Amino acid sequence: QVQLVESGGGLVQTGGSLRLSCAASGSIFSIDVMGWYRQVPGSQRELVASITSSGSTYYVHSVKGRFTISRDNAKNTVYLQMDSLKPEDTAVYYCNGVLTRYSWGQGTQVTVSS
Repeated sequence: QVQLVESGGGLVQTGGSLRLSCAASGSIFSIDVMGWYRQVPGSQRELVASITSSGSTYYVHSVKGRFTISRDNAKNTVYLQMDSLKPEDTAVYYCNGVLTRYSWGQGTQVTVSS
């Protein structure tokens, strides 16, 4: 069973950057698509970026051009580089598979001040 631990969140000003990391306890090599999700109180969790095992990526329109997802299968880690952050990016960020879901981690809080 894969366990996921997110880190790297924090408080930044508008226009700032953060790099999130997601460490998997088991091998993620066999997981085809990994994704970063975010959730704000009162809203459903949304997928913001995903990456296949071959490196193909997807971004929701609101983050396209500002966020970059990457993965290091040897380190069982998925990253999300977030640049040009906006207050509307404030949320708890989670990683998980896209085609196969695993137990959700605790997430990492990202807060962008205006």
